[in-house]
Amino acid sequence: MTHTPPTRSPLLGFLLLMILVGLNLRPALSSLAPVLARIQADTGLSPTSIGALTTLPVVCLGLFAPLAPWLAKRVGAERALSMALVLLALALALRASDLTGLLFLGTLLAGGGIGIAGSLLPALVKRELPQGADLMTGVYTMALCLGGALGAGLSIPLADALGSWRLALGSWALVAVVALIGWRWRMPHPWPDRAAASTPAPRAQLLKSPLAWQVTLLMGAMSSLAYIVFGWLPVLLQRRGLGEEEAGWLLAMSVMFQLVSALAAPWLARLGRDQRPALLLMLSANGAGMMLLLLGPLEYRWPGVVLLGLGQGGCFSMALTLLVLRSGDSRLAGKLSGMAQGIGYCLAALGPLGIGILLDRGATLPQICLMLGAILMIAVIFTLFAGRNRRLEFDAAGRLISQRRP
Repeated sequence: MTHTPPTRSPLLGFLLLMILVGLNLRPALSSLAPVLARIQADTGLSPTSIGALTTLPVVCLGLFAPLAPWLAKRVGAERALSMALVLLALALALRASDLTGLLFLGTLLAGGGIGIAGSLLPALVKRELPQGADLMTGVYTMALCLGGALGAGLSIPLADALGSWRLALGSWALVAVVALIGWRWRMPHPWPDRAAASTPAPRAQLLKSPLAWQVTLLMGAMSSLAYIVFGWLPVLLQRRGLGEEEAGWLLAMSVMFQLVSALAAPWLARLGRDQRPALLLMLSANGAGMMLLLLGPLEYRWPGVVLLGLGQGGCFSMALTLLVLRSGDSRLAGKLSGMAQGIGYCLAALGPLGIGILLDRGATLPQICLMLGAILMIAVIFTLFAGRNRRLEFDAAGRLISQRRP
């Protein structure tokens, strides 16, 4: 077998492929929430079991994300991403089955495929576009948000048109297959260099780095808020008296507004070396939007949707941008991405599960908002550390250090 170094694809082609892949990394999550009431009615699952269904993919995001650098080291980042898309397509197809067990299995494996792909892309962006990686991360995040909006907005219409929420959930496998074909056709798939693959990984050093942990815990808190919204916002809005279709579209519109801040946040972060002001602004919009939607008068639900969308899109875009800004090279970016998304998503899964448990015990919306506020404050605390002007580098002795970015 011949080993060749990574081959860079043309810039425009890579951007289009990145967008196509990014479109697939949220519908598996966002398409589930609008039909949760139908799933519960058809299957008889308890609120806690429904909470587990929304939590499973987030847990797998975390459990599978650390596999990404391991796979990239052995088969190449491009082949590893192809494998992730195959897993995602198969998992989504499983959700069309009549068996409830396969619904859970498909949801679990979908999270695994997304976890691997989502961990690989920041390193690929850093490698292909080293000078503008932070801005291109915003473009990639925009694709994620658009995919999330399509999943949330089309979930009920697809279920009605196909006559089955199962077929509606499974239909997203076709989009994953299109992305797989495009990625295999247009992206070079070189094998990794054997000498580079045998170089010791810096994972153990990352686990000892305060900066790596600060980025990881910030990623976990922000992701927890995002996946609570993806998993439970339509259900919570229905508890306020809204219909299931309107609740689904409110989630979809919220995700659509994420497109604006997903693109704008990296530009805002570039205004200075310190990302704390931009992060705190996005977190403030996030919290204000959630409180307006869940506690404010219903006539203010649209301002709430706008604020929530702008806040969450900016938060997620900034979190992914930090993986690039806090890494000295693409290899470190891949390792930090695997750690931050692996551990961070496992922690984030506690959020949707906690909401399910609270609802099962009859919690009120104000009590749920207390939990959301606590997670928001955790994100603020770690923003004050992870947002500082620092970058992980290797010194002359090969030790991982944190220093100010030039």
